[in-house]
Amino acid sequence: MIDVKFEDQGQLQLLDREEAEEEEDCFESIDKLISQGINAGDIKKLQDAGIYTCNGLMMHTKKSLTGIKGLSEAKVDKICEAAEKLVNMGYVTGSDLLLRRKSVIRITTGSQALDELLGGGIETLSITEAFGEFRSGKTQLAHTLCVSTQLPIHMHGGNGKVAYIDTEGTFRPDRIVPIAERFGMDANAVLDNIIYARAYTYEHQYNLLLGLAAKMAEEPFRLLIVDSVIALFRVDFSGRGELAERQQKLAQMLSRLTKIAEEFNVAVYMTNQVIADPGGGMFISDPKKPAGGHVLAHASTIRLMLRKGKGEQRVCKIFDAPNLPEAEAVFQITPGGIMDAKD
Repeated sequence: MIDVKFEDQGQLQLLDREEAEEEEDCFESIDKLISQGINAGDIKKLQDAGIYTCNGLMMHTKKSLTGIKGLSEAKVDKICEAAEKLVNMGYVTGSDLLLRRKSVIRITTGSQALDELLGGGIETLSITEAFGEFRSGKTQLAHTLCVSTQLPIHMHGGNGKVAYIDTEGTFRPDRIVPIAERFGMDANAVLDNIIYARAYTYEHQYNLLLGLAAKMAEEPFRLLIVDSVIALFRVDFSGRGELAERQQKLAQMLSRLTKIAEEFNVAVYMTNQVIADPGGGMFISDPKKPAGGHVLAHASTIRLMLRKGKGEQRVCKIFDAPNLPEAEAVFQITPGGIMDAKD
């Protein structure tokens, strides 16, 4: 049963009652530590540091927790012990894991051919990376996902809100309007359910991710878009001398993205740039490879390579995925977003 609910700001939100109740069980709020004897002041310190769930707490090292102002080693040990009682972070059986995987939501891209290639759509609990040259459709896919994520589950949506971190200044709210109309949704309500931030440095980008936990703990988010993940790192670190530090900072950023995906059952869609690959082979006229090196390659769950086709058509190839075969799909960019290609 679906409720159409108007909130204070007059924004429209689709809520499936049963799904909303199930979602509450996907993480344990940090406030539950009070029942384990942890005082409210210490919980406030954890929240100020961007930790809002017990699952998120267990994803931090004790070293990083003792770095929080006002938390001693003894306090951190006590907090971690209390969290372990609430959250099972140990071994589970394969059957349990299979049951847990049923909470994965696959969000439609707007193109049936692309959805089939991805096994149903962009999935939650994982990072999907799309790389390709400029004008290959990476940001257009991001704009379409901003709308399709807000569709109810039975319409292959995510029934949730969207967070968009823009490092290149390419998000256009007016682009969302025709896409929302195509899906039969109220454009103003759709825009109200997208939170947007423009990042200017890699540190700003990381801090925006830290601040996101507070919002995701309170409201049902289903998608986080980072467009693009590497751009600011290529600007803020220059030359080979700073490459090691750049890759380390990039690894921390990607680790944070992975934790957000798993902590809040969110789909992370990030775009990546390409660089020239001189050793790419003699038979390729203009060899390119994704930026970010091995650090980025290992962090992404699913890697998609996008390239231009004829006219408005684009080709998507599965470059790397743990459970999908290497294959291609053709889609088209239209005023209403990503659609199946018309011959």
